Amino acid sequence: MAYELRGYQREIISRIRQSLAKGHRHIIVQSPPRTGKTVVMAEIARRSTERGKRVCFIIHRKEVLDQAKATFKEQGVDSTLLEAGMVQSLTRHVDTMRPPEVILIDEAHHALAKSYTRILEAFPQAYVLLFTATPVRTGRNQLDQIADDIIVGKSIKELTEQGFLAPFKYFGAKDKDVDEKKLRRSSTGDYVAASIEDAVSHKIYSHTVDEYLDKAGGKQAVVYTYSVEAANHLADEFNARGITAEAIDATTPAQVRDTAVQKFRDQQLKVLVNVNLFTEGIDLPNVDCVIMVRPTMSLALYMQFSMRCLNPRPGKTAVIIDQVGNWERFGLPNTDRDWKALAKSKAGPAKSVKRGGIQVIQCPDCFGVVEKSEVEDNICPLCGYSPLVKKRDYQEQKAELLEITESDQVKRIKKIISDQVMLNVSTKRVDQLQSRQEFQAYAKLHGYKPGWVWYMWNKKRKGTI
Repeated sequence: MAYELRGYQREIISRIRQSLAKGHRHIIVQSPPRTGKTVVMAEIARRSTERGKRVCFIIHRKEVLDQAKATFKEQGVDSTLLEAGMVQSLTRHVDTMRPPEVILIDEAHHALAKSYTRILEAFPQAYVLLFTATPVRTGRNQLDQIADDIIVGKSIKELTEQGFLAPFKYFGAKDKDVDEKKLRRSSTGDYVAASIEDAVSHKIYSHTVDEYLDKAGGKQAVVYTYSVEAANHLADEFNARGITAEAIDATTPAQVRDTAVQKFRDQQLKVLVNVNLFTEGIDLPNVDCVIMVRPTMSLALYMQFSMRCLNPRPGKTAVIIDQVGNWERFGLPNTDRDWKALAKSKAGPAKSVKRGGIQVIQCPDCFGVVEKSEVEDNICPLCGYSPLVKKRDYQEQKAELLEITESDQVKRIKKIISDQVMLNVSTKRVDQLQSRQEFQAYAKLHGYKPGWVWYMWNKKRKGTI
């Protein structure tokens, strides 16, 4: 049975048609996580194959590919005209592929990689639709290099108001325990895993369980961490406190991983701790809490992390717990962003995505993070703490004013010059001194008598030093 498209999904398809009619051939389609981009692509593929057009669907993860194929089949796509595969495989066999007329790319913020561009260059006549929740990369080069238009979908706030996404409460940890000076970035722009290991204190593990019990006790939670060792350690911490948890990662045998996921879906398991698994496209519908123990400089990764728990359910309020200060870099997940500007390549050296002018504030009592626009009467909308922002106390003091004369100014300038000369000679040897002022400063610095200056300066002038 085919999926019935939601209003905003039908609107996206209509806007794609309008863009194509204007002559655009490579179009970015932005829509937030958890909004059914795969269903939209399946409907586009159905309409295309219905008219006898060949469609190529590209994704970079096997788990997502299997789910997408099931959705395409459910939607009634003609499988004889569809080639769906992982980019790693398709790029190796691009020479033997039958030319598609429509190319659909999922998680298209990856599409500047050579494996993708090789496919696009092989089929220059194809229409290309680049679907992504976050059309922005951590580097300088952006998707405008392979796209000529962008369609921005409904905002997270709009979709929440309409009931398509769950509302949430966002909490930043009181004890972040991250030494950000130790964080190092790779060529991709995100933090290197080894540097995260150095930067994150192991004290954060017990904080994580404390915060879960305090803010989300009993909720189904997914924890995002940075290494297998950290995942296992965190799962042990949860279990030691009576909270059923399992750690899984890419090296976990498929059967073990599938069993853990099913136990989580059946609510036999409270917490799934994972390393880079539940990010893009994986179907995990009953997550009510997300815990981030991995700092990231990738806005795309942050959005996937934080919005994993926003599948709606009547009466649900999701909980997002940020142990590592990702909100300080990006703001809240539902912050309005200028995706058109972010999708443009930057001139000059690459710069990280900063939260810039986003007005967010953290409550000093419950450590919730909210937008300033949500604050009324200086009261925290999450816990009622007041005053949320304390005003500075100013004490009136009489200041005695002194007249500044020209001689005072001359003395000040001389002192500045003297201090600068003293600084200059502090690392020099005697034979490196060049002027009488430097000899005087050197003598003062080392406690020599004035006669030393006269003697050494004469030697310098005669060239005997």
